[in-house]
This record gives sequence, C-alpha cells and structure tokens, in this order.
Amino acid sequence: MSWFSKNYEKASLGGAVALALGLAYFGWSKLGGVENDFSMQVKSAGNNNPAVADADLIPKAKSSMLLDRTWKQALDGERGVDLFSGIPLFVPSATPDKAIDLLNKDSAPVHPPIPNTWWLENRLDPGFADSPNRDPDGDGFSNIEEFNSKTDPNDDKSIPPLLAKLTYLRDDSLGWVIRPSFGDGGSFPFNYFDTKAGKNKTGADNMVAPNGLFFAAGPMANRFKLLGSEVRREMNPRTRSEVEVTYVRIEDQRDNKKGVVYEFPAPLSEERMNEHLKYDRTAVFSLEALGLGGKEFKVEENLTFALPPTAAKKDYTLKSVTPESVSIEYTDPNGEKKTIEIKKGTMPNLGE
Repeated sequence: MSWFSKNYEKASLGGAVALALGLAYFGWSKLGGVENDFSMQVKSAGNNNPAVADADLIPKAKSSMLLDRTWKQALDGERGVDLFSGIPLFVPSATPDKAIDLLNKDSAPVHPPIPNTWWLENRLDPGFADSPNRDPDGDGFSNIEEFNSKTDPNDDKSIPPLLAKLTYLRDDSLGWVIRPSFGDGGSFPFNYFDTKAGKNKTGADNMVAPNGLFFAAGPMANRFKLLGSEVRREMNPRTRSEVEVTYVRIEDQRDNKKGVVYEFPAPLSEERMNEHLKYDRTAVFSLEALGLGGKEFKVEENLTFALPPTAAKKDYTLKSVTPESVSIEYTDPNGEKKTIEIKKGTMPNLGE
C-alpha cells in the first residue's frame, strides 16, 4: 500500500491550506488596482475613459436639442416661396419651356376663362384636367358655373340662379275634345273625350243652356261654360257647296285658362274630332342641383312655380309648352322681366 493511500486525509487538508493561501495572496495583490478599474468619477474627454463611450458628444447633443427648429416660410420680398416644388407645376402646351406663375396676373390661365388667381383665392386645386367641372361644395354647380355667377365654390348656400339647372324632360300634355250634338233652343248636349281615356257627358234630357256650367261631376267638372251659338255659312269640302253650320262657343273656367274661348261645330262628327283637339299642356322637369337631380316634378302651362319645387316663393311662370321646348318667364336680380327657352333634354343658357 502506497503512502498516499495511507495518508489521504492529511494530503487533502494540506492541499486545501495551500489553495487558501494562494487566493489570499491574489486578492491582496489586486487591492491597489480597484480604484483604477471601478472609479466612481467620469473622466474628461481624452483621458481614455472606459465608462461611457463618446462621452464628449453628450454636451453637443444637449445643445442641439435646445435649438429652435421651427420651419419658417421663405420669402421673396413679400411673396412666399414654395421650397417643396422642384419643377414647374403648370406650363402652356404651346410653350412648355415657360412655366405658368399662378400669382402673376399676366400669365396665361390654366383653365380659360378662369384666372389663375381665382383658384388660389378660393383654395382650390387647378391641377386636374376637369377642375372647372368639379363641384367641391356639392351644391350641384361646377367651378366654372360658380365663377361665371360670382358665387362661392366652397359654400353650398352660395349658389348661382337655380333656373340654370332646370332640365326640361318631356311633355306630359292631355289632349281633349268636346263633341256637341244637335241642340234645341240654344241648348246643347255634350260629350267629353281625352287622350288618357277620360270621358264625360250631358244627355239630351239635361242639355246645357247658354251661360250654364258643365259637367256636373267627373272629369272636368264645372270647367266649361256655354256662351252661346251661332250659324255660319261655309264651304263643304266634300260637296263643294255652301252649307249652314252651327258653332257653339265655350269658355274655359280653369284658373290658368280662364277666359279662353273654344268653338266646336254642332254636331261634331266622330271623323272630325281630331281636327278640334285641344290641349292642357304640362311639362315634366328635374332640378339638377341641391341633391334633387333625377327627381321629377310637373308644371302646367300658365302656372307659376318655385325652385326648388317645395319653396314658398313662386318666382317663375311656365308660359308655353310644346313637345320640343318650353318658355319660362322670370324676373332677374335687376328687376327686369325675361323669358327664356329650354329645349327638351337640356338646361337653359342664362348667358344668352
């Protein structure tokens, strides 16, 4: 058996003592370097400071953050300069090498006849091909219409005359005829027919006397008044000879036609009814503004109406209606009465 095996405990104890003495010496030898390795003071720039890298930049960063960095408009005299535009925004097609200055009143307009300054004054972008036809306030009137009328394109309460947006859609007139039969003592029976299948009549047992109103009920009740009758001599186109023909005279009592007198031969044959057809003319309109586009409303000839149709004040009178056009009378802002024509499917041109 070896000595180490016999003296294992002694050898272990001696090794532990030697290790402890070695660690104690190492700690003592490093005691003087603690201040250098773990100094509590931040050394100034250039002293090889290991605590904060680039510590000398801290004062510079702090000073930079305290600077006033507010952007201020650059000026050319009293005129602001756009520092963010690197190329001309507008150039004439004829001379593309010469930029258009929107603030120069002598520059060619981007969208004739609107001057360039109008776009700037109204805070609108002229940079679109359809800028004149745009409607920024949504009132139904385009920029060009607002410009022509000298109204505010950004205010939906500031609008050109609404008549400019009135569209004549179609004629919705009613055709009608009164057919007298043989009379007796100046009194006559009547039959009424119209193009919308309306019918009415007075029979031989209740003939209408002069100055009497008819019909008592139904279509056109109490609308007509018999003024009287007279006999005339006229040429019969079939026999080419003169014959006596009785004509009755009827006065319209409707508000918009009061005083209009019609004449019908008595008796009036069925074959000749179309020759004596009369009309109650009615126009169908739409107002393409104020969100009312596509909403139809009707106005009868010789009646006044308002724009929009629900307004209380009726400033317009429908003077005449045909399938092709209508004429409207109104008073302009200067107090002058004017009449304008609107063709079917179009709006009026108030500048004419």
